[in-house]
Amino acid sequence: MNIVVLAGGTSTERMISIVSGTGICHALRKKGHRAILIDIFGGVPCVDWDDPFPEEYDVEAAASFMHTFDKDIKETAAARKSFWGENVLALCEKADFVFLGLHGMNGEDGRVQASFDLMGIRYSGAGYLSSGMAMDKTITKDMFRNHGVPTPPGVSFTKDTVVKKPEEAGLHFPVVVKTCCGGSSVGVYIVHDQQAYERAVQQAFLYEDELVLEQYIKGDEYTVAVVDGTAYPIVQIKPKQGFYDYHNKYEPGSTEEICPAPLSEEDTKRMQEIALDAWRALSLDAYARFDFMMDAEGNMFCLEANTLPGMTPTSLIPQEAQALGIDYPSLCEELIRVSLKRYEE
Repeated sequence: MNIVVLAGGTSTERMISIVSGTGICHALRKKGHRAILIDIFGGVPCVDWDDPFPEEYDVEAAASFMHTFDKDIKETAAARKSFWGENVLALCEKADFVFLGLHGMNGEDGRVQASFDLMGIRYSGAGYLSSGMAMDKTITKDMFRNHGVPTPPGVSFTKDTVVKKPEEAGLHFPVVVKTCCGGSSVGVYIVHDQQAYERAVQQAFLYEDELVLEQYIKGDEYTVAVVDGTAYPIVQIKPKQGFYDYHNKYEPGSTEEICPAPLSEEDTKRMQEIALDAWRALSLDAYARFDFMMDAEGNMFCLEANTLPGMTPTSLIPQEAQALGIDYPSLCEELIRVSLKRYEE
């Protein structure tokens, strides 16, 4: 297939998106596909339109070109009218398929997916509506509650409706303050007292105008992928210090990830069933990953859904696939296969 791997963008997860996209592009070319790596925002100034998907292609050179936009990304985005980089849409239209290696806003939130639906471009992952719901943690929690998916108690608020004290929302310290539509734990704070709470709210508002206040669940963290309606093996996540924040997600050696997770057969089945309930609650298709906390009493809480989760060779879904005997390049092909089912119906 001729495949565009879209990555980069303008979100706070731009850097990890480039890593995901680079890995995906290498994997697909290893499988014989003519994949090219493109920054959705930076674009491609020069294209050989006679052969836009060449047999010989330097993936690392494409990734290096993407990084030339990193330093001035905010200023460029503020000055430009269009989000789409040069030649991006034209290349996507020429491709057989677009693999979305994007994370965060303007990539994982349904906007790109809706554009592609209108243009008849086939892409990986969930559709625009499910993507939009899953990106918004307030909507996600509402959908979870409405469908009986256990999730921590919490409320959302804006600068005009700030919850001044957690007690006003029926919560008690420690609590979690996080951005409504953020990812990779950027803008997430676990706070233990009122002074820290006020500081966290102030900091989180630097990222977004709507925040989520949630009861902190003390316990162990897990994650489980659902691919085409099937729950994959569970990963237990054990940061060596603190919680699973941006540093512990991406700094090598900072977190131990155990797959399959050391859970009983009964607990494994129960968590996988909750993940499937969450999948159905958000009307998802193709694939997604669900994050969990389990307290000392064995109560499980689904925190959120990730519709375009990290896809570096060592990311969580590749680890789960490896436990099933599926290597990274084969997983990338499998995610294309399950995504294409939407277009067969």
